[in-house]
Order: sequence, then structure tokens, then C-alpha cells
Amino acid sequence: MEKNNLYIKFRKGTLAIFAALLVSSCNINDDDFFVLPDRGGMDANIWNTEGAVNMHLNKTYDLIIPKFPYQTIPDRFDIHLVSDENYLPSNGNWGARALGIVGAALINHDVRYVGNRYTVNYLDNRYMDIARCNNAIKYLPESSIEESSKRALLGQYYAMRAMVYLELVKIYGGVPLVLEPQDPSAMTAKGRASAKKCFEVIVDDLTKAMEYLKDVNWSGDNWGRITRSAAAALKGKALLYWASPQFNPLNDAKHPYDQTRWQVAFDANKEAYEIATAAGHSLVADYGRIFQTKGASNKETIISRPYSSTRQARGHDEERKSRPSSEGGSPYIGYRATLKLLQAYPMKDGNRIDESGTYAYDGVLFWKDRDPRFEATLAYNGASWPLSNNNKRRQWAYVGATSEGSNWGVYTKKFSTPELAIGSVPYASNIGGSGMDWIEMRLAEVILNYAESASEIGNMNTAKEMIRLIRKRAGIEQGANDYGLGSVNSVESMRKLLLNERMVEFAFENKRNSDLRRTRNWHLLSGEQIETIQIEPAGATSAAMTATRSQLETINPSTGAMLREGLDINNKQVYLTYFKPYTILPQPNGFRVIDIPEYHNFYTFHNDFVWRGVDIFPTIGWEGGVFDPLDNQD
Repeated sequence: MEKNNLYIKFRKGTLAIFAALLVSSCNINDDDFFVLPDRGGMDANIWNTEGAVNMHLNKTYDLIIPKFPYQTIPDRFDIHLVSDENYLPSNGNWGARALGIVGAALINHDVRYVGNRYTVNYLDNRYMDIARCNNAIKYLPESSIEESSKRALLGQYYAMRAMVYLELVKIYGGVPLVLEPQDPSAMTAKGRASAKKCFEVIVDDLTKAMEYLKDVNWSGDNWGRITRSAAAALKGKALLYWASPQFNPLNDAKHPYDQTRWQVAFDANKEAYEIATAAGHSLVADYGRIFQTKGASNKETIISRPYSSTRQARGHDEERKSRPSSEGGSPYIGYRATLKLLQAYPMKDGNRIDESGTYAYDGVLFWKDRDPRFEATLAYNGASWPLSNNNKRRQWAYVGATSEGSNWGVYTKKFSTPELAIGSVPYASNIGGSGMDWIEMRLAEVILNYAESASEIGNMNTAKEMIRLIRKRAGIEQGANDYGLGSVNSVESMRKLLLNERMVEFAFENKRNSDLRRTRNWHLLSGEQIETIQIEPAGATSAAMTATRSQLETINPSTGAMLREGLDINNKQVYLTYFKPYTILPQPNGFRVIDIPEYHNFYTFHNDFVWRGVDIFPTIGWEGGVFDPLDNQD
């Protein structure tokens, strides 16, 4: 049954203040008076007025549904954004300290995911986000709103509360469970629930959300709201985490491995996949167009944050962060690929670059004959990268290339819009840019969650069937090794393949940090370096390189094009005539190899949160740590 529009008009009898607010502003950030988590500070009638509740819900979406990762980076938040896929840690900030490559090691006061400030802004305080959901979950059942609308509203609040708690548990392991409204003048977080108790609440919330959202369909301006498919996908994801090594270690005498969790995860992810496909979700045929396909026409989208380039304060400047200088961009370091990511992509037949198969990896022409997701995601030196509607455009990534200021060896295409003219790139005065939607969860993630849980219960056929769906869409060839899966015949080898597959499939989608922690591979990065590449013009001396660069950029008077535009870069002899093989750009001076303690699988709460709460003890491994998230102490 289709529900009312997000911006439904208020019913008769609504307080004048709400009507005035609706008329005066379309900005969903303006309803901050809803911060009060009880009804004492406002007329309880708001819960009987669907329009008022929808405004409250809009703000809740705004606070909880993730944005593009680099649009909002609160103090020390890059701790949660760094990984081995991007060059962001080379900036030497808090993320670099989280990896242990520069500065002092993290201390108890450094990890502030739970809240940087006690205000109502995106990522400022996750318990303020939870409070909004608690209000609705408590008071909507008493509402006089029509029952079907009430259930649809409740389903969304339950799902979003679960989303916040899942993110908190991923970071801290066990957190205070606040499930009832609190007096805003005396808000108190007390104690830390075990991981087990937290997951019970998360799964219960998502089970309720699935029930309440059954037969609810959103369209038009309502597109982007939480659906039953989204709730089911989140439930499968939560149970995947509960079964995974972060919460279910393979070799821990104190917390014995529980194989039965994987069967529960398998059942949930199988159901999530079946619900999603029955609802019409499918993989976008062209991997390179996933993020360029907006709104309801993108059948792969499960959870997203819709944006607009034409509506005031509803856009972002992600296009500028992705594009090269020559196309009006200022590429952001978080979109600079590491050498490790470049080498993670398999060959076109699905085999690893160190495996023999139909195609042989070439360390000079490193892009040649690779998994087509490489070409779709990354712009290497001389690659085709249509921008500003120029389908013949090539990206040049050698040091000193005309109009490029970054000297990057590769750029990221994933979040750029080929059709967008250079003059429309800037996001200024709260308008413009590409308006590209952020996709937080897509069907590909449901498929890979399903594959992983299948493998862990010994159902290798289903695991491979799901991975084939991903690899076929990518354009990988079946070859003689079953899309690269033929030699994967054990749970251990499948774990390695899936972790790598997720790195490739979700490159720059802010999944890698969590995936490494979930699988307890985070501390195993220790000893590695964060490296990227650069390309230099051919020449043994600086003068010779300058001469080569001039030759590359010599303009043919009859065509008006530079010499480089006619080069066949897939011809190794031609390529080496004008360019050197890539060189590894080392970490900045004073940086060390990665050094992550194993106890960083779970972080601890910062001092402000501890002091404002009651009995919130540090996590084991951290200074004064006595709380073990995996203990079943409640």
C-alpha cells in the first residue's frame, strides 16, 4: 500500500508553530526543537499529527543515513575512514595515528565516534540520534494516526535505531543501551551492555521493522525511505557481524567459537536476498554506472541518501573531490588508490595477478587485461575518462602533465558524472554539483553477505553461485577456472577471496575499514606500508624528462590535438618510449610501517562520554580496560 508523501500537509488542529515552520522553510534541518526526547517540552499532540511526525522523521533520516564519507569529517573521524585502499593516511592526521604510522599511539580519549559534541548535527552525537528514534517508538503506538501509516512510520524508526546501534557496536563492541526516552536535563548513559545483548536489540528492532514495512511501497518524493528489503538486508548484515571473527573469534579459549551463528546469518541473508529480488532489486548491468544511476531507476540501491543539484541545501561537492584539475576538480586524497588496491583487482578471467591463466599480468601495463572493474573505477595514465560530455577524452596522469596539479598516478572515476559540464562542477551557495545519490547499501553487498555466510556453513555451491553473479556483472570471463573460483575449495581460501572481492567491488565506498576489523585482519596490516604510485615521462635526467613532456604535449597543427592523444598505450614499446614504468611513491618522511595492536578490534569510549555516564568502563587492552565486549555478563 502506498503511503503519504514525505511533505504531507498538516491535519486540522495542528499547532500554529508547526504550520508556520512548514511554510517558512523547506530545510529539514530546521526542526531542531524536536531534540527534546520527552513530551514534557512540547505538545504531545505532535504524535497525533502525521505531518509533524514526518518532519521529525525527515530530520531523523538526515542525522542517521550516511553521507558521502568525505563530506563531513568531524574531529578525529578519519580514524574510521582510513584503510589500506586509499592514501588518506599520508596526510598524517588521526587516521595515520590509528594505523600507527606516525605520531603517538591512540589513547583512551582519542576515539570519538559516539559523539564529538553534544548537539544535534550529523555525527555530533549518536545517542541524540537514538533519542529521536526512542521518542517515536515510545509515543507513536499511543497515537491516533491511522494504523497503517503508524506502522509504516514505526518500521522506519526501528530500522534507523538499529542502524545507529550497529555502527556503535562495530566500533566499541558493547555500548550503553538506551531504549526509552530520557529527560533532556538529566540524560544519562549507564553501563555497557555486552555485544550479545546489543545484537539481540538490533536484530529485534530489524525484525519489527520488517514486519511493519511489509507491503509498504515508496515512490515519488518518498523514494529513499527505508523499505522491508532494507530492514532485511540490515538484519542479515547484523547477523553476519555477530557470526564473524570480530565477535566470534576462531581461536579464543575464553570465548569459544560458535559455528551455529553462521547458520542463523545464512538464513537471514538468504531471506534478505529473496525479499530484495522479489521486490524488484537487481544488479545494475554496467558496474561503472552504479553511482551515476539516480533514484528509483537504480534497482541495485537498497539504502541511500538522495541528493539534488537543483534544490537548495540538498547537494554536495563530491564531483569536485573526484575530478582532476583539468576538469574543474580538486581531487581528494581519500580517492587516491594505494598500490595494494591496484594489485587487488584480478585479471579478466578472474584469476589473481600472481596466478597463471588466460591473461598474464604486466607490471608496466598494469591496467591491461584486468577485471573490468579496474577500468570502471580507476583512470590510469592515458585511460579513457569521458567528462564534460567529451567521449574522446583521455586522462593523463604523468608528473607535470598540463593542467593537472596533483601528479597522481591514478584517479578515481566512481563518483564522477561524465555528462556534467565543467562549469557545473562547483557546489556553491548550497546549490549545484552533480546531485549524485550516496548509496549506503546495494544488492551487491547483500549478495556477498549471502555468499560469505553460505561458505562458512560449508555450502560452497551457493557461495560460488553468488560470487559468479558479481563477477559476471563485472564482465569477468568464465575462462578455464570458473571466473577465478575453480581453485577455491576451502573455507579458508574463500575467506581470502571474499575479503579481496569486497575490496574491489566496494572500492572507495567506505567498507574496507569495517571489513578488516570484522574479519580480525585489521591488526594483521602491521608491517605493511601505505604506498601509491606515480608516473614519470621517459628520460634519464630531469632535462630529458622535460623534453619528453614537451614532445607529448606538442600540438599537431592540422588536428589541434597533442601528440599524446594518438598514442597506443597498450603497446608496451610505444608506452616505454614516452613513460617510465610506475614508481612507488613512498610514505612521507618520518612515517613508519603500519603498527596496529590486536586489541584495536574494539575501541574504547573517550573521556567526556565516560565522565558524563555511569559505570562506563574502558575496553580491555586500553588503559584501565576491564570491559570485555565478548563476555556475556548481562
